[in-house]
Amino acid sequence: MKRTRRVAFVLSMMAMSFLTVGHAADDQADKNTELAKLKAQIEAQQKQIEQLSNMLTQQKKMIDQVVASSNAAPATASTATVAATAAPSEAPAPAAPVRMLPNLGEVASSSPVLPPPPPARAPRVLDPQVPAGDASSPLQLKIGDATIMPVGFMDLTAVWRNENAGSGIGSSFGSVPYNNAATSHLSEFRFSPQNSRLGFRVDANVKGAHIIGYNEFDFLGTSGSNSLGVTNGAFVPRVRLYWVDVRKGQIEFLAGQSWSMLTPNRKGLSALPGDLFYSQVMDVNYMAGLTWTRQPGLRVIYHPSDTVAIGFSAENPNQYTGGSAGGSSITAPSALSTLPGTQFDNTSPSPLSTPNLTPDFIVKAAFDPTSHVHFEVAGIERNFKDWNPNTNQKFTKTGAGGSVNGNFEIVKNFRLITNNYWSDGGGRYMFGQAPDVVIRADGSLSPIHAGGTVDGFEANITKNFLLYAYYGGILVEKNTALDLNGTSLIGYGYRGSANSQNKAIQEFSIGYNQTIWKDAKYGALNMITQYEWLTRDPWYVAAGAPKNAHDSTIYVDVRYTLPGSAPTIGK
Repeated sequence: MKRTRRVAFVLSMMAMSFLTVGHAADDQADKNTELAKLKAQIEAQQKQIEQLSNMLTQQKKMIDQVVASSNAAPATASTATVAATAAPSEAPAPAAPVRMLPNLGEVASSSPVLPPPPPARAPRVLDPQVPAGDASSPLQLKIGDATIMPVGFMDLTAVWRNENAGSGIGSSFGSVPYNNAATSHLSEFRFSPQNSRLGFRVDANVKGAHIIGYNEFDFLGTSGSNSLGVTNGAFVPRVRLYWVDVRKGQIEFLAGQSWSMLTPNRKGLSALPGDLFYSQVMDVNYMAGLTWTRQPGLRVIYHPSDTVAIGFSAENPNQYTGGSAGGSSITAPSALSTLPGTQFDNTSPSPLSTPNLTPDFIVKAAFDPTSHVHFEVAGIERNFKDWNPNTNQKFTKTGAGGSVNGNFEIVKNFRLITNNYWSDGGGRYMFGQAPDVVIRADGSLSPIHAGGTVDGFEANITKNFLLYAYYGGILVEKNTALDLNGTSLIGYGYRGSANSQNKAIQEFSIGYNQTIWKDAKYGALNMITQYEWLTRDPWYVAAGAPKNAHDSTIYVDVRYTLPGSAPTIGK
């Protein structure tokens, strides 16, 4: 019995040992299984990481390709800024606006509305702190944080007039020959490259402000050399524009030589040529009745919203009594006949020798509720002063003027344009076609009432064909006085005055701009034409003298525009 129990005990112990060994083996197997599973999971995760890395690499390559493609073709923005553009921006977000790429030909003082280039596949935003990669054109350079873009075009202009006005490729509106003048029996024809433009534009972001520097010159400078027509075309370059503009937030500041702020805008109060209205015509003196000049000055612009801009400028003054660009001149008192030319500009002997009391002050407000509507109002104050050396008396007088302008796309690709100006002493701003003041016998001053208008349409008939037509008019009112003798009349528009003292000048112009070829990288080739009919009427017509003068002018121009687009640098 005891032996049986011992055997049973030994057997139970052996069974427990076998069970313990079995459980240990099972535990080890479970651990091995878990390790295998964990290893498999790690390997799977490693593969996923490698796949994600490859995907990111491919996406980066795709993004680089898209950026490079978008850089190769300028975006189809309108004249200077659309969508999230600058000066003023139309972006709804409060973030800094972004300047978009302008169209070919809109970066210089060329015809400011041309058919756009092929659209870019994606907008490009250039961070001046990051390398730009491929430039948007072969003629755009990046130096440090600044982008430098050459601007301009090369012109060959042919001009024909049925009367020999002798004014070159630009019309002298106020001196069209009467039909009893010898020059009225001779026609005029010439080729000229003088309207060609060259310059550069610099864009940069500095401490939250966007800076634009703009320079432009043509070859219409004054030269007395007969080699211009005899042995070589040594045409002289002249400065057209040379300014710098800084905008930070809602405040913008400009200094330098620019188009006067009184010049009508197409958009906002921008000084960029593509944002201004000076017509599509090939006449380098533009339209009779257009309010414009290019001169040094300072301006400050406030942008309370994306659709409103309010500006103030102080610009170069000039006391003017006529005689520039064929414009009418006053008749001065006999005892003060030397004042024009010394105290007043009559283009002789030096137009920059005249005294001036203050700068010309201009205020302007522009409204752009949509891309289809631009409306603006402006005002100008001018101050004149002279000294009568015979009586030792000084006289001052204030002149003023205002303009109301609009540009409206009433149907797609068809715009109506109206620009209207009236002044009391502001004739100089109509291409000098009206004097500012008359001088009375005692030396006191009286401003001349004068105004002008340019109205018409511009229509993109096709994407490569632009048709335009305008009417321009100037009205100069009479302002007369008696000389010291009490009998002789002086001033402007009096009975017996010279037939050069114009009462009215009128112009009708029509033409087209045909894009022959264009490429975002290589530029554009255009043919531009204009037919101009001009007439002028004097205040006084002597017995048997012609009642008016008129002529016809035809322009044909071939233009190559440099490639290049302004960078889309945010302000």
